[in-house]
Order: sequence, then structure tokens, then C-alpha cells
Amino acid sequence: MPLRLACVLLVISVLLVPAPAAASAPGWSWPLERHEVSGPFDPPADRYAAGHRGIDLSGVVGDRVRAVAPGRVTFAGRVGGVPVVTIDHGGERSTYQPVAARVEVGDAVTARQVIGTLQGEHSHCPGACLHLGRRIGEDYLDPLDLLGAGRFVLVSPDGAPPPPPAGAGGRLTRPVGGPVTSPFGMRVHPLTGVRKLHDGTDFAVPCGTPVRAAAGGTVTAAGSAGAYGRRITIRHGQDLETSYAHLSVVSVPVGAPVTAGEVIGRSGTTGLSTGCHLHFMVREGGALTDPMSSL
Repeated sequence: MPLRLACVLLVISVLLVPAPAAASAPGWSWPLERHEVSGPFDPPADRYAAGHRGIDLSGVVGDRVRAVAPGRVTFAGRVGGVPVVTIDHGGERSTYQPVAARVEVGDAVTARQVIGTLQGEHSHCPGACLHLGRRIGEDYLDPLDLLGAGRFVLVSPDGAPPPPPAGAGGRLTRPVGGPVTSPFGMRVHPLTGVRKLHDGTDFAVPCGTPVRAAAGGTVTAAGSAGAYGRRITIRHGQDLETSYAHLSVVSVPVGAPVTAGEVIGRSGTTGLSTGCHLHFMVREGGALTDPMSSL
């Protein structure tokens, strides 16, 4: 066999080997046992425009549908005749349709708890499928960002190069998954009772969850920081700085260069904290800003 043909066959055989299933991100777990995405996220240009405000997961009528994360049921009924379940995860909501609910409004649910069964009626897929949505306020977001998917994209060798990944060109990536439990802004502190600025965004994740750098940069602080507990600060150029607080483990020293997505520590509940979470802060030009506007 010619050497060139043998090499081509070897490459094809490697590409056809199934990749191991990707582990779910710390925030969300898959709501169905099968993980086949039959309809990708395609956000509308505005809130009234056409688009696909979630993802479709192929399934079979009667499949058990599970909660993607802990939360509380805020809706279990019909919208336009379609059976829908909505769960609030502390500022972030997941929606499931068409699903016959096994839960009621006000029920607290755990991650992977069965919340209903997949229905065949009102499916917009050729076969049965679960439409999974994700929202923060009025904004629709891609559920795959929290499901451990979408990390690799196949690109053609022809044509223009793809856009840079999140975290490049000044954009930041989420340091952890998980729902937002306390956004940036004024609030009454849950421990002190004092109304003051909450200077970052809290992501609810279990203690020990890997915390990743939101962008490449240099570590400027790493260690105990009073009420913030163990904290890491990274400078990304002259005007941008991120901080990661209440850590249980600090894995990088001061002065260390880090790349976007590199594990820099583990989440915890050190300092003045009510439970396991990551407090993520962003400064631009020395001023505190809402981290969600940079993610």
C-alpha cells in the first residue's frame, strides 16, 4: 500500500474513534440520559425577533427529565398549550418543554432530580426532543456553556479564520459554572445586615470546584485578604484586573503568568462567607465594574 494512502486511512480511522463523553461543568448537568443536541442555540437579534432561544436534545416520549442544578420551581403548567417547567437557580433560570411536571411551584429541587417526563405533543423536532432554555433576567444564554459542551469547533481549512475564543481580545470567560446567587450591585449583606455595594458576582459552586483564570495575565496577589478569605488577583494588561475570593485552595504564586482557562485555585467558603461559592470581581481602569458585562 502506498505510504500516502496508508497515512490518509490512519487519520480517518483516528477521527472515527468516538471521543469520551465530556464531563458536565460544575454548574449544570444534562437533563436527559442521552446528550445528542439536535437543535443549537441561535439567539434572536432582539427580544421579539425570531430565533432559537435554547437547545434541543433528542429523546423518547416518556424519558425522565432531570433538573440541571439545584433550585426552586417557579412555574409548572402550560404556555400556549405547551407543558413547561421553570426552575430558578438564584438569578439564573432553566426551562424545560414539553414536559409533564412531577413537581409543583415552590418545590425545592436538587441537581439531577426528576422533575417530569418528556412529551411528544407540541414538539418542534421531527421526533421527540427536550427544549432546554437558560435565562438571566431577560437575556437568553447558551445552555451548552454550562453543560461541558462546545469546547471544540471543527473549522474548514479554506476561507476566513474563525473568531478568537472567549477570553481573547479583552473578553473574559466564566471562571466557574454554576448559577449567579448574588449579582453585582447594592444589597443588604447577609451576615452584617449592612446595605452596601456587592463588589462582584457570586457563583454558587461546591467547595473544591476548580477556579479558572478568566483571561491570560500575571498574578499580582495570592493569599489571605480579610473578609474576602483566600483571594487571587490577576492583572490582564494595564487597565483590566480580575479577583477570585473565598477560595479554599490557592494554586498559583504572586508573579506567576497564567493563561485563560488555567486552574488557579479551588472554590471555598473562607473569610466572611455564608457557604461555598466564588466571589468574582472585575476592575477596569481601577474602577469596580459588573463582571457579567465582561463575560
